[in-house]
Amino acid sequence: MTASVERLRQAAGRPVEIVDAADGLRPALNVCRARSAVIVELADGIGPAEIAAGLAGWRRTLTVSDSGELTTLDPRDAVTRRWTAPDAVLCLADNEFLLGHDWALPDDAFASRSHVLGAEVRAFVLARLAPRPGVLVWDVLAGSGAVAVECARLGAAVLAVEPDPVQCVRIIANASAHGVDVRVEEAELDAPSLPRPDAVFVGRGDLAAVKACAAVSARRVVVATERVDEIVPARDALQAAGYEVEGVHWTASRLLDSGFAPAVPVTLLWGTKK
Repeated sequence: MTASVERLRQAAGRPVEIVDAADGLRPALNVCRARSAVIVELADGIGPAEIAAGLAGWRRTLTVSDSGELTTLDPRDAVTRRWTAPDAVLCLADNEFLLGHDWALPDDAFASRSHVLGAEVRAFVLARLAPRPGVLVWDVLAGSGAVAVECARLGAAVLAVEPDPVQCVRIIANASAHGVDVRVEEAELDAPSLPRPDAVFVGRGDLAAVKACAAVSARRVVVATERVDEIVPARDALQAAGYEVEGVHWTASRLLDSGFAPAVPVTLLWGTKK
């Protein structure tokens, strides 16, 4: 551990994760987006400005080690500031959150307008998205944000896109209740303005949303739909974008004392980039 990293670790005042930008800018940024305290050891071509620019939209504070001095500032200021010889950056979230180890949480763990994607189906979705530290997941048409929260609990950076302001409030509340950080975009999907994801979940089979998500060329795209007429158009859109597509129709019914609970059928399509 270098002297700069040790000084930043002490300045953090909480456990930190240390990443090396020499392994790539995107993985380092995604850890900063997902975790509450991260030290990035800088590399050639990757300085405070590059780290700060990639954190636009995430509430973070940076402390930069530059020529033995520590400077704390807003990421927007770090983009334009001139540095002498920066070698490490501490990225802190306003809140300190902890990652969970269990997943596919009970449905009632999330506040929702009607129903959330069932835990059994959610577990399958998470397996296809493969959320983990260093990756960015989009949850598009996120609804209550159950998938977004689950991905964040598994260490991924998460961006939830939802045009309904009431649902956006629920996403924020659910993320807060589970102690994770989810960036929420209260708008229709504007893919070019957002950082490129490694995996995308589309919570409804809206064809325009599926096409827009397929166009960003994430490695994995998962689509959930309860409407039969959306299945083939969604599949065709993924295939046209160069994905190998598979699918499954879920009707998981839970055992109760009096029998089985009625299930909400859902079809999942998942595309893997060829």
